[in-house]
This record gives sequence, C-alpha cells and structure tokens, in this order.
Amino acid sequence: MVEQSIPPILRPEHPHRVSFAALAEILGFSPDKGFERVEVTGVSMNTGDLQPGDVFFAMPGLKTHGAHFARKALELGAVGIVTDPAGLVILDFECPIIVVDKPRLVLGEACAFVYGNNGSDMPLMFGITGTNGKTSTAHFLAAVLRQAGEVIGLSSSVERHIADDIILSRLTSPEAPESHALVARMREHHVSAVAWEVSAQALVQHRVDGFVFDVVGFTNLSHDHFDDFDSYEEYLASKFPLFSSEKARKGVVCFDSEYGQPFLEASEVPCVTISIEEGVETDWKVRVTEEATTYVAFDMTGPNGEQISSSVPIIGNYMASNAGVAILMAIQGGHDWKHLAEVLKDGIHAPIAGRGDNVSSGRGPNVYVDFGHTPDALTKTIAAVRKVTKGKLVIVLGVDGDRDTTKRPIMGEIAANTSDALIITDHNPRFEDPAVIRKMLFDGAIAARPNHDIRDIAGPEKAIRIAVSMVDEGDTILWFGPGHQEHRDIMGVRTKYSGRQQARQALREAGWA
Repeated sequence: MVEQSIPPILRPEHPHRVSFAALAEILGFSPDKGFERVEVTGVSMNTGDLQPGDVFFAMPGLKTHGAHFARKALELGAVGIVTDPAGLVILDFECPIIVVDKPRLVLGEACAFVYGNNGSDMPLMFGITGTNGKTSTAHFLAAVLRQAGEVIGLSSSVERHIADDIILSRLTSPEAPESHALVARMREHHVSAVAWEVSAQALVQHRVDGFVFDVVGFTNLSHDHFDDFDSYEEYLASKFPLFSSEKARKGVVCFDSEYGQPFLEASEVPCVTISIEEGVETDWKVRVTEEATTYVAFDMTGPNGEQISSSVPIIGNYMASNAGVAILMAIQGGHDWKHLAEVLKDGIHAPIAGRGDNVSSGRGPNVYVDFGHTPDALTKTIAAVRKVTKGKLVIVLGVDGDRDTTKRPIMGEIAANTSDALIITDHNPRFEDPAVIRKMLFDGAIAARPNHDIRDIAGPEKAIRIAVSMVDEGDTILWFGPGHQEHRDIMGVRTKYSGRQQARQALREAGWA
C-alpha cells in the first residue's frame, strides 16, 4: 500500500496582517517594549503546520508542553509565542511572548482577530451538531443554499468546499487555527453562506470558538463517544454550548430522538422544531412519499400551511429527516420557503460519498458502502436497505480502532439480528490489534444468533469479495465502515485505500460490470 499524506490546511491567499502588540491587547496582556512592529499573519498550534509570520500557541498537551517546541517554531518563522505560566518557565530564550492562564480558551478569539473573522463581511454561518446525520445535513444544507443562489462554503467530515473548490477533510471539526484560516479563505472567494459540521469534541475542545453561527441545528443523540463521556447526559451536555447566546442567534431542533425536548429546553436562542415521527408535536413535519434504491422523496409541512416537496439521492427515511432539518435551517437563515419549494422541487442535488452510497452498476446485486459507526446508524440504514431489497441481505461490518469499545458488541448483535449473513472484517485499526476489534464484534454477533452465518475474515479486500460471491441479482450487500474515506489508518500510517473502489472491483471480477 502507498502511504497517503494528510490533506493540507487551507489558508487565505492574501493574509490579514495585525500587530503582535494589538493581539496582546486583545488577549489582555502587555508585551515587552520593542515588539510594536512585529506583524502576525497566521496562527499555529503545531510546528508541522506552521508558516512564517505565525504566532505559535505553546499549550499543555497530553504528553508534554508545547513550549518545548517553541524554539523550533521560531526557527520555522514564527514571530511570537502565546503560552501559559508553566510554558513561560520552560522558555529559556527571549522572543515576543504573550502569557495567559489558559491559552486554549483564547485560541479561537486570537484566530478570529488574526484572520479578520470578526467583521461585517462574514458569510452566513450555519452549524450542525448531533450524533448521526451531521455530515448529511451539512451537505444537504450546502446544496439547498447553493440551489437558492448562495456561494457555498462547507466543512464536514468528508470534504471542505470553498465555492467550486473541494478538498478532503482532515478532522470532522478542525482545530480553531484551521477553521479560521479556512473561513478567511472562503471570504476571499466571496462565499456567502457556510455549512459547518460541529462535533461534541469540537465544542469541548473550543475548536469553533471565535465564531457566531447565524443558525444552528441539532439532529439527534444516540450511543457513541462513551470513551470520552461517562453518560448520555454528559454527552448531551457537551453539545449545549452550540445553542448558547454567545455561539448562535437561531436554532433548529429535530425531535426524532428522545433528546430533542431537553435540547430545546437547554437552548438559549429561539428555535423551531421538526420531526418525521408520527404523534410527535413539532412546528414542522416531514413525511416520506417514496423510497427507491437510489433516492428518497418527501414532503415538508409548516405551521402555517407551508409545503415543500423534494428528494435526496440517498436511501432512508432518516435522510429525508436530515434534509428537512437542512431546509428549515435555510428558512431560519432568511430564505423564503416559497423560493426554496421552487428550486428544490426536482430534488436536493447532494450525493454524499460513503453515506448509503450505492456503488453498483445497475445490474446484479446492490452494494451499498456506508460510514455508519454507531448502533443507531446501523439500525436505521439496515431498515432502509431492507425496504428496497427483494432478496437476501449480506452485511459486511468493520469499525475503527482506538474509539468507543462499548458499542462494538451491540453493533455485532444488530448486524447479526438483521442480516441473512454477516461478515466481520477490519477497518481502521489504528494502534489496536485488528483481531481484538473483530472478536468484540463477533462475540456480540454470535451471542445474539449462535447458529447464524457469521464469518470472521481478516482484510476488507478479501471480505468484500467473499460477500460478492454470496449474492445474486436482487440481493444486497451493505458494507459498514469505510464510507467516504480514501485511506486506512494502521499503526499511525495512513495507507491509500477506498472501500468504494474495492466494492466496484469485486463486482467487476464477479462479472457484474
């Protein structure tokens, strides 16, 4: 396999310039004399991403303090350092320094100032959080806004969009320096509206500090990230800051999970509600009108008789719900519902790689590649695929290493109970033993259905080919794990790999060209 490089951080082509002294004043610190003429053009917290003209944030980390890398940062072209009192003790040389008690808490503010993301020329900012549906909702929202006439920016776990330019993402929610550099680049390209996927980690780690979102959305909450949070309550609370009056102006809350009501109650900004569930009272309702192997169509109805009919090129009624959240966020952002009804009547043009992605050729079995990595995501996607499958369903299941282990047996159980055959294989083991990961999935599966056809197959390339050998016309393979990703992460090395390409190749080899 070929090692794959991490996508670069996108910076503005014409950097905004601020004085080091002005930055110090913003952060409440009085620098030493003589640094008035020092100019700052960027912010970095990692020497690997640092560019000349940056101010380097030397912060405490899990293993060591960033101040130990300050000298290297200066050698690479940093013009100054921001650190805490502990970092100041480590620095044994003279340079422009700003000292604050907790650098992480002022990083977003500093980035907004340096990159100029605090003026009247900011695009409309839309932020989406939740366990599942963040990515699809962000992409649907970007498409809705584009079809409504906006110049679009997007930050999701799949891609970054700057008008017509698209690059792969590094993290679901990038760190504050990358986020603000990206938005500054968007402003240069006259982006008028930005859809931003916001994870719980991004909020806890202050990665979106310095931004005020015009509209924020909550999709749902389910089992995930219990390696970071001790309970559903703690996990839910981690998402509340996005709906604070400091972070947002308006909100949309989906009531498709039991956590919609508590989220609405915790919101500090005015919200409208939406749901696809019958018997749940909300301002807006979504109703699925058609489900096919490559799309789902739906209607949206508002409190005053508003009606919008559209579709998305991905299966599943939950995708219709995500699209409803996206459309409602656009309405909250000032777009007229009648105009949206007109421009969306032929569908929302937003295929999303690796989300219910049908990679089949049109004949033979349907093969879906999906990023599903939570019990709830598996349950919903399997139900959607069952609705459009005439024959048997073979599930291929792999999960990430170094992530929440508590959900693995549950995912194995769900896959066993809902499949006609189950193949457990590898995905991104990271620094874990892949055999250990597979065993946790297998144990959950075999405990649920001891006599079921459950196979433990190392290597996803082999697993998908065996799955293809098990199916025929009218059958379906649903491959959970790889989704949109173009790499596998093995012992810290990113190797080039595409599940979608592997699935297509396996189909060709079996004669389903």
